[in-house]
Amino acid sequence: MIKYNPKNWFGLIFKFHKSDTFRKMGWVLLTFTLYTTVIVYLELYFKDTLQFKSTIQVHSLLGFVLALLLVFRTNSAYDRWWEGRKLWGALVNNSRNLSLKINAVTTNSKEKEFWSVMIPNYVFAMKEHLRDGTKIEELTLNGDLDKIKNAKHAPNIIASEMYKRLHQLYRNNEITGDQLITLDKEVKSFTDIIGGCERIKKTPIPYSYSLFLKKFIFLYVITIPFGMTYEFKYWTVPIATIILYVLGSIELIAEEIEDPFGTDANDLPTDALALTIKTNVEEILG
Repeated sequence: MIKYNPKNWFGLIFKFHKSDTFRKMGWVLLTFTLYTTVIVYLELYFKDTLQFKSTIQVHSLLGFVLALLLVFRTNSAYDRWWEGRKLWGALVNNSRNLSLKINAVTTNSKEKEFWSVMIPNYVFAMKEHLRDGTKIEELTLNGDLDKIKNAKHAPNIIASEMYKRLHQLYRNNEITGDQLITLDKEVKSFTDIIGGCERIKKTPIPYSYSLFLKKFIFLYVITIPFGMTYEFKYWTVPIATIILYVLGSIELIAEEIEDPFGTDANDLPTDALALTIKTNVEEILG
């Protein structure tokens, strides 16, 4: 995620980065500009032969419908992005709560060391699991967790170890039944959070809707030169290109933020959040 100053209005206008939609659409915009130029030329110099009079009335009507579809598309994508951020915010809070409670119920340095390792392990494994992988070098492994290397769901393996540790503490009479229930809820919340993140990641916008919207945008912009040439002449070329840039950019941005757990510029700062959790947990548990 890119950190920036939203108040630097003019600076942001001329700011470009690798995920900027203008970079992604460069060749498309150039091709469309050439296409529009050819159409405008043919309409202007062969209008008597073609006997065609353009009008923008149809595009005005369809533009309103397209705007509604794009608003829904953008809102849907942003809702997914924001829900992902709330889930990671809950993960930060629950990690702190679990660490504070472990620190309060036991004075055993080995137990504190175990949890100071396992909680960050879960967070880093979750981060990479949502990116379809696990970076073993980010984890602090012991002999019992070597199986993570080949696990299809590394966070489940780590959560299982935490549950086992809690029940071992209870069987050894190091914590009471009430304390076990309290700590169990905190560990359970980790599974609930990753389940919510997986739901976001694995449930994209319905295929038919995405397909229809792309076709609608394509047909709308490809016919713009036919509707605007009569009134705007060669000004149709830059106007139509700007319209394509705006509509295409909205769709590209929505596609990028609807899966917010990757490494794109507009994705959530999960790397920074994972490091924050690790720092907080280690500080609490010593």
